[in-house]
Amino acid sequence: MNMKTAIAALSLLSAVSFGASAAQLVTNDQVSNLQSIGTITVSGIDGAPSDIRKALSDKADQQGAKAYRVIEARNEGGYHATAEIYK
Repeated sequence: MNMKTAIAALSLLSAVSFGASAAQLVTNDQVSNLQSIGTITVSGIDGAPSDIRKALSDKADQQGAKAYRVIEARNEGGYHATAEIYK
């Protein structure tokens, strides 16, 4: 799966809620009013793109983020994704 496909799959899953306090996936257009607080990375995830989204959301929550934007995603025997996080 190439990066564009992985990002598109993650974006489509943004409508699915994983809880009221979970960090939300946002688009490039939505980050203009948000303050970046760094980046996070998840690796070695097997399964569906929703598993990557859940892992990113959980990690963003741990960092105190309200939102995240995927900036890189690939599948090389296991998913790897990097996201910028926002408060």
